[in-house]
Amino acid sequence: MASYQAVGGINHLDGKNLPSKRAIARITVDLLRLLFPGYFDEKVIHSSQIRAKTVALTASVQPRLETEIYKSLAYAPPPATPGRELRARARELTARFFRCLPAVRDLLQTDVEAAYNGDPAALSKEEVIVAYPFVEAIAVQRLAHRLYREHVALIPRIMTEWVHGRTGLDLHPGAEIGTHFFVDHCTGTVVGETTLIGDHVRLYQGVGLVARSLAAGQALRGQKRHPTIEPRVTIYAGATIMGGDTVVGAGSTIGANVFLTHSVPPNSLVVIEDIKVKVMPKGERQHLVDFQI
Repeated sequence: MASYQAVGGINHLDGKNLPSKRAIARITVDLLRLLFPGYFDEKVIHSSQIRAKTVALTASVQPRLETEIYKSLAYAPPPATPGRELRARARELTARFFRCLPAVRDLLQTDVEAAYNGDPAALSKEEVIVAYPFVEAIAVQRLAHRLYREHVALIPRIMTEWVHGRTGLDLHPGAEIGTHFFVDHCTGTVVGETTLIGDHVRLYQGVGLVARSLAAGQALRGQKRHPTIEPRVTIYAGATIMGGDTVVGAGSTIGANVFLTHSVPPNSLVVIEDIKVKVMPKGERQHLVDFQI
């Protein structure tokens, strides 16, 4: 009790509670079930059942999400919104969110298409949906982005961090991502809050689209800190692209392990040169591989 009193770090037990991480995780799973009927369900759904199943699932998810959005609004209310209007605002935002689900599904179909067309190991689009962690990650990001744009606090980040833990792909809900997006292998790739990504962009594992410096801390809030990736760009594994004023021109390819802090024009090929790889017998008292840049 003394620790709770001195250090904090507990929910607002005597006042307005924050959104529940566990509740939002369950809501997110059910939203994935709405986006991809049958893929996240244990039982087969027949076409004759899909309308009734969708109505029942929507009726279950909508009031739960509205409750969590209300908590978020109570925590960080929109400007000039009296407390008594927060319930109505939460109801309005929830209804607007559900109306956007068909548009989110349209976007996700382009992502599935990009994943299937871009990966020769993919057997089918069905395999991409059911087995590729990327699909979960981008589906949740696109849902969370809709709430982020409505200035709903906490919930979008809880959603994307939940799926980050499941997939290893860290997509901030604030990032604006175009159609036909694909991240192969996913693990370790980071896309920051103010990143802008055009259509038909492909990333690989370990790519970082990050800020150049965060030394100024909260003073940077609201500023463009992360790069812009124009359409039809491919960024290979381990590349890091930094800075809000960095633009990767359309049609460019960024090679593996490139560290880029300035803009490049369209149709550029950016690679690391002058790397020497030395291989020698194990018995020699030298490093097996010596990298020189």
